[in-house]
Amino acid sequence: DPMRRTALLAPLLLALMLAACARPVYRDTDVPIEPVAQVDLERYAGRWYEVARFPVWFQDGCVGVTADYAQRPDGRIDVLNACRVETLDGRVRTASAVARAVDDTGARLKVRFLPWLPFIEGDYWIIHLDEDYASAVVAIPSGRAGWILSRDPAIAPARLAAAKAALEAAGFDLDRLEPTPQPPGGA
Repeated sequence: DPMRRTALLAPLLLALMLAACARPVYRDTDVPIEPVAQVDLERYAGRWYEVARFPVWFQDGCVGVTADYAQRPDGRIDVLNACRVETLDGRVRTASAVARAVDDTGARLKVRFLPWLPFIEGDYWIIHLDEDYASAVVAIPSGRAGWILSRDPAIAPARLAAAKAALEAAGFDLDRLEPTPQPPGGA
């Protein structure tokens, strides 16, 4: 029954909207933010380790975070985020999503974590990417989240410095960036 479904979903949608309004902003939104010029999404596919992030409610208690991207035949990307809860040997929590590039650069992605709510997609922009696809920075343009990713659990100091410089250039407050513990050698 459509009325019953609407009545059940209304409180959830209201809660999601209120949570979205209450989230902190980690960047000066007067500073322009630009994605990288081009991303080869096939090359971008694979496992990434989160080495740092701005705190977001949906990652509370997460350590050992990974993101696996897989190119689909229809051009979209399957995303599987995983984390260990509280400790590096804690239980695994996962979240699946589907991403799509919004233009031919491949650097602006729309990501949908709730398939039953197709109108709710998040903007995930790749604002930094090494030439060799070894580290990346993904940011939400609103400034409510940002992540430094690496192909290895430990990121080289020069790569970390370049990633932080990209965040700073986009107006992010680096004092609020938190390292993400990773197990030695990955999980």
